[in-house]
Amino acid sequence: MLDLSRRGLLAHSSVPLRLPAYRHTGDQMTPAHRDRAEPGALGLVLPRSTRLLGAEPFFMEFITGMEESLVARDMSVLLHVVPTYEEEIAAYRRWTEGGLVDAVVVVNLTEGDRRPAVLRELGLPAVLVGTWRDDPGLPTVRTDDRGPVRDAMARLAELGHRVIARVAGPRSLLHTQARTAAQQEECREAGIEAVVVDGDYTAESGARLTAELLKRNPRPTAILYDNDVMAVAGLATAKDLGLEVPADLSLIAWDDSTLCRLASPPLTTMTVDVHRYGVLVAEAALDHIDGRPAAERWSPTAHFVQRGTTGPAPA
Repeated sequence: MLDLSRRGLLAHSSVPLRLPAYRHTGDQMTPAHRDRAEPGALGLVLPRSTRLLGAEPFFMEFITGMEESLVARDMSVLLHVVPTYEEEIAAYRRWTEGGLVDAVVVVNLTEGDRRPAVLRELGLPAVLVGTWRDDPGLPTVRTDDRGPVRDAMARLAELGHRVIARVAGPRSLLHTQARTAAQQEECREAGIEAVVVDGDYTAESGARLTAELLKRNPRPTAILYDNDVMAVAGLATAKDLGLEVPADLSLIAWDDSTLCRLASPPLTTMTVDVHRYGVLVAEAALDHIDGRPAAERWSPTAHFVQRGTTGPAPA
């Protein structure tokens, strides 16, 4: 497990941290506290549990990639963790009033998301990251969530799996919806059953939902997880229930990490170059800050990496 708080990557409005590598914000910070001669900052607000952020490697790699692009400009990442989207919007308003950031990065767009409109209203430069349905009127770094899911389903179908489940992320997220649509399309075309259950990226939901899936009749013989944390927990649950992986059950994690590589057996993954993803996002933000035309950018595409948790469907 990664302790982001000790690495200077974690801040919450109630517990602000100011560590050398990153600058952080809290409710008690006012514009007067910022020396205008300081280098600039790229803001990232995450509406999620600090406990979850500490367990999930993805954002650590993502922020490290952003920092790689920013270092030449003597800029840094200003990270703020809040419980809700409303508090995320409130943070944008404070940052705009105080001139605390030069631009922000917005992740995990949701159905009916208000954030792009609020940022346009505030005039705060922003880069939107991930899956977007329509033109949001802001620079974007887009992600292909459909193609990799179809690839994963096709590989499992080739191995003879006829009931394939997925432990998804929150249903409100557009990238979750895109993955679900791709899973259902690929399975329908292959004539196999697709099962989807809604998780929240935590180990607890990965374990609980895996146990529930394995009680189904017919039970799935393969499960795809929308992140690495849920997949590692699902692997442990399958073992606890007496199943052999991959002889009885095949598992695939989305996002590779040390957690996946150190699991026993090591988890097969849909691997994304998260560090490169962060680099591209920071480059898009710098273009926006400098007034250059926004070039269309796509994040690295997830690709299948075979390890020890996928095999032929049980007879």
